[in-house]
This record gives sequence, structure tokens and C-alpha cells, in this order.
Amino acid sequence: MEGVVGPNPPFHTPTFVLTHHPRPSIEMEGGTTFHFLDTSPAEALETAREAAGGQDVRIGGGPTTIRDFLAAGLIDHMHVVVVPILLGRGVRLWDGLEGLEKGYEIEAASSPSGVTHMTFTRERL
Repeated sequence: MEGVVGPNPPFHTPTFVLTHHPRPSIEMEGGTTFHFLDTSPAEALETAREAAGGQDVRIGGGPTTIRDFLAAGLIDHMHVVVVPILLGRGVRLWDGLEGLEKGYEIEAASSPSGVTHMTFTRERL
């Protein structure tokens, strides 16, 4: 992990990484320990909540990971930044999530550079 985030990652908390290739945990400087889990998003979130002791849990990752958590109904608040760059390939974030917007209050703010910040907050019933 040092090659990716340096010897002192910015997290300073237990960090859980979903993987299909579990390995031993890695302790880094500054209080970050990476734990590698081969489990469902719901089980990973429960593990992270227990470790957080009542604090917020943040989920990061690529579109496949985020889509899995969204599809399972595990996201209460999400911040998405849309950058006006056409890549032409890759994994699409919204595929298979039709109707997702019905359960969230959505706010969008654009900047002069063309970047759009979108926040999704789960509606309380």
C-alpha cells in the first residue's frame, strides 16, 4: 500500500478494502490500518460501523463498488463530481440503478469550469 498512498495515508482510521484476494492487514503510520475483506457490501459496512464506534463511515471506490452499495440501499448521503471529460469506455456508474433518484433528495451545483457537484441525500420516510 505504501506505493499507492505513501507511508502515512491520510485516513488515520481503520480502512476496509473489498477484495476477492484476502490478505493480512497492513498497519501504516498515523493510525491507518488496511483490512482486506472478501465479503458483501452489507457485511463490510457493518464491520466498518463497528470499528467507527458511532462515527460516520465513508465509502470510496470505483463505479462498480459504489453501484453495489447503492443497489443494496446502503448509501444515506453521496457526493458525486461530474467532470466534462469524455473517456469513451469504462464502467458506467448509473447502469442498473434506474429509479434510484426516487429515494433521494438531489442537489446540483455547477462551477465555471464545467465541473458539477451533485449530492444525494436519502429521503427520510
